[in-house]
Amino acid sequence: MSTNSGTCPPKTAIYPGTFDPITYGHVDIIERAVEIFDRVIVSLGRNPEKNPLFSVEERLEMIREVVENIAGVDVDTFEGLAVRHAQELGAEALIRGLRAVTDFEYEFQMALVNRRLAPDIITVFLMPNEKYTYLNSTIVREVASLGGEVGRFVPPPVEKRLAKIFGGK
Repeated sequence: MSTNSGTCPPKTAIYPGTFDPITYGHVDIIERAVEIFDRVIVSLGRNPEKNPLFSVEERLEMIREVVENIAGVDVDTFEGLAVRHAQELGAEALIRGLRAVTDFEYEFQMALVNRRLAPDIITVFLMPNEKYTYLNSTIVREVASLGGEVGRFVPPPVEKRLAKIFGGK
């Protein structure tokens, strides 16, 4: 693999997010990231301004269950700036998923701000499999709340928790 500067490629990346809940789209990004990096840390952001469906502890448990068989993946939490968290963990990169053009403008702006805050941390954009480009946690929560089948969108541990909250199988 070649790099722009001739140095070794990054070894550790964090994949920050709220993961409320983690979906197959997130899992797809994680699986793509571990093909590039030796270690991927799925970092759950603690944002007191958001009103998540699941508690931090529940989301951590779901993430751990979902990634337990993916080699090279760790799970962590953070508050504040993801780029600072990456520095604290010694990561070289932030992983961001891009589903559609609508994601690009926001993610591009964040990447530029992060570059200003921490020039040593790169942002790597990964596109999920096209079957997940429409998928996000908000849609999953809405479908589940309206009694829809979410098994094709989320791993079994997540589906079970959604069913516990909203009813269903």
